Amino acid sequence: MQLVAVYIAVLLIWSTTPLGIVWSSESVSPSLALLLRMSIALVIGAVVIKLTSIEFPWHKKALHFYGVSAVGVAGGMFFTYLAARSMPSGILSLIFGLAPLLSGLFAQKILGEKPFSLAKKLALILAFSGLLIVCYDKLFEVQAAVPIKLIDFIFVLCAVSLFSLSGVLIKNVELNLHPVASTVGTLTVSMPIFILSWLIFDGDFIMPSLGSRSGWSIIYLGVFGSLFGFVGYFYILKRLSASTVSLVTLITPVLAMFLGSQLNGEVITDNLVIGASLIVLGLFIYFFGNKTLWILALNPRK
Repeated sequence: MQLVAVYIAVLLIWSTTPLGIVWSSESVSPSLALLLRMSIALVIGAVVIKLTSIEFPWHKKALHFYGVSAVGVAGGMFFTYLAARSMPSGILSLIFGLAPLLSGLFAQKILGEKPFSLAKKLALILAFSGLLIVCYDKLFEVQAAVPIKLIDFIFVLCAVSLFSLSGVLIKNVELNLHPVASTVGTLTVSMPIFILSWLIFDGDFIMPSLGSRSGWSIIYLGVFGSLFGFVGYFYILKRLSASTVSLVTLITPVLAMFLGSQLNGEVITDNLVIGASLIVLGLFIYFFGNKTLWILALNPRK
């Protein structure tokens, strides 16, 4: 029962995080919203480690782990917050759904993994075809209240690429860390980057009103999106099969798009539905395509 609850919690946190990112930058700059969010997560995580006596290593290998993790957390989050200036939350989640496919490409180059099978090549073609449809639709959507800029599409692609690269680089580090320790260590190493980006792109410390959507979103993302979300993800990753965990990647974009349309007035066009369907279908084939083809081969129709 506890495992099911954690799984559902991770699904909900990941589905609401894109909308929280969009809302958190409504009254403050993206760089300040990111800095405040990660500061909250770091402080709470440090208190948890102190109170529970979780081992928090700071040796060379641990620093290497935190460093490669920071590539995805600091770099990925920085570009995500920049993109959220005009990017709807549903589109953010949809593009981040491409992370497993990009991770597979990086793994071939960095870890020397086998080339994609026919099913995974098909998945790649479908997913990126869907992405092209989504990009074209949103770039030239005349009725949009806030037109999406091409540079923001580039920013979110940089974000998901850095996130995927970081996940592959982590596999090269053989180190068994507690999820809370790995999260706090990564945030500690990333914090100078968050501070520097705020100083360069903003520099004004204007606290958002706690009663505003921006203020509540920053607190929510700091407590849940940046801390409990990662801890929960590592928890289910150790206890469930990879295919079951991967369903989070399939379901999250759909829920995020629904929440964006219902709570933030984001428009869902026919082309967006078509593009999103191709991306989700591509992800499904990527995770389960080889097994499906194998079953069909063993049970041909008579």
